[in-house]
Amino acid sequence: MSIENSAGKGLKEKTIHELWELAWVFLYLAFFFCSLELYSVLLLRDFHVKYLNFGFALINALVIAKVILLGEYARIGRKYEERPLILSAAYKAILFVVLVFVFHLVEELVKRLLHNGHFAGALAQVRVNDLLGRGIIVFCTFLPLFAFRELRRVLGEKKFMDLFFRSGARPDQGSER
Repeated sequence: MSIENSAGKGLKEKTIHELWELAWVFLYLAFFFCSLELYSVLLLRDFHVKYLNFGFALINALVIAKVILLGEYARIGRKYEERPLILSAAYKAILFVVLVFVFHLVEELVKRLLHNGHFAGALAQVRVNDLLGRGIIVFCTFLPLFAFRELRRVLGEKKFMDLFFRSGARPDQGSER
């Protein structure tokens, strides 16, 4: 019976950990996407266009956060983890931009197929410039995200959290600068 309790506890702890992971990535992405949305609102205001769609930014942040976590569970991007952190972070940012790009493209095609009913018309309506522009923005958002995630991987979760969220956190006494 204690084995069942420990297995249940392990599953509960793992579930809580994964929900925290999803929450942190979601909050990070929501901050960036809502900032971009606010920029669009302020820009369009000069042209007297009333436009407000923070809900879409939040939904996008949640979907992309889930795609990132699924990609990490599939061990995508582990190839450069032994290299300098900037290379590992940049490699993962590029791979995950491609992964999100593919998910977004599939989503757009399915959406257009449902409205048009045929594949050729759906493919013709996808705007490549829009997708490339979004890809650049997502890459610029992912680079610091994966840099922090790589730093946390190397330092360990406890030390990382202490350094960022505890007052008076210092490096180890034995380490040199």
